[in-house]
Amino acid sequence: MSYAVIQTGGKQYKVKSGEILKIEKLPDSKPNTKIEFKEILAYGDDKIIEVGSPIVVGAKVEANLIKNDKNRTILVFKKRRRHNSRRKNGHRQEYSMIKINKIFSKDGKILSEAEKKVAPIKKKDIASKGKK
Repeated sequence: MSYAVIQTGGKQYKVKSGEILKIEKLPDSKPNTKIEFKEILAYGDDKIIEVGSPIVVGAKVEANLIKNDKNRTILVFKKRRRHNSRRKNGHRQEYSMIKINKIFSKDGKILSEAEKKVAPIKKKDIASKGKK
């Protein structure tokens, strides 16, 4: 199984094709658009690995943006004892949810690709149509 280590939003993520993950919110991004990550730190599979210094030039990861949203509220409560001083604050961090589609090597070859989701075929109930 091929994987890649990408850098986005000041963080590093080990990703595989078909994987869905939350990352820091991408600026100026609309849902259902294609995103390319070009800051690839390493990629490989069980047998070989290619490590960049600091990035692998020519390698990229293609993903689809599923949605932009906010996380749950994190409460920030500060209290100074014996001073009757307290402060309660809340914060909701924004994130982007993406699905990894393809991982490309530095040559431009596809290392791995996400499987296409096939919709199941619905069977029609023939017996209920005959009993009118």
